Amino acid sequence: MDKLAQIFPNISEQQLNQFKLLAPLYEDWNTKINLISRKDMDSFFERHVLHSLGIAKVMEFLSQAKVLDVGTGGGFPGIPLAILFPETHFFLIDSIGKKIKVVQEVSNVLKLKNVSSAHIRAEDFSEKIDFVVSRAVTKMETFVPWVKKNVRSTHKHTLKNGILYLKGGDLKEELAAFPKAKEFSLKDYFPEPFFETKKVVYLPV
Repeated sequence: MDKLAQIFPNISEQQLNQFKLLAPLYEDWNTKINLISRKDMDSFFERHVLHSLGIAKVMEFLSQAKVLDVGTGGGFPGIPLAILFPETHFFLIDSIGKKIKVVQEVSNVLKLKNVSSAHIRAEDFSEKIDFVVSRAVTKMETFVPWVKKNVRSTHKHTLKNGILYLKGGDLKEELAAFPKAKEFSLKDYFPEPFFETKKVVYLPV
């Protein structure tokens, strides 16, 4: 938690306490539903919490903004982002119902009033939002058509509304069809070897 306070100096005591609860909560849920591999659970803070918060190094979501997390799984990147941005509303959706049950239970324990979750496919989500976040659910050419209908045309952030996608590796080929896409390397923000090839891809929609 000291590290988190160094990376995000404006974080409150309440937020740090919420972050502290994440590992034991997911440890418990992992015994009931296989959400996270054992290896990843051993590096939970780095591979799930900090990785999710990589998006916050690229974009500071404003109060009253709406963000959609597609294919959230057990709640990543949505739940860590919702803790960090309590005035922003997050919609967490997944096509697997039992994963959404975990999201709902974790949100309840953490008392996250800014999280809504639903067992629904991205194509069937109808709300208008400012940004879409996700963690390598599928290739960009498949992903963009699912969500572009939901992105509002009016902008109020430093970046135009669009997609903030956590991806890894060489993305040159995948992003060739998206000349407006911009890559932000997470190794510029976090020194751990895990982040060496990890990126946030920003695509205005």
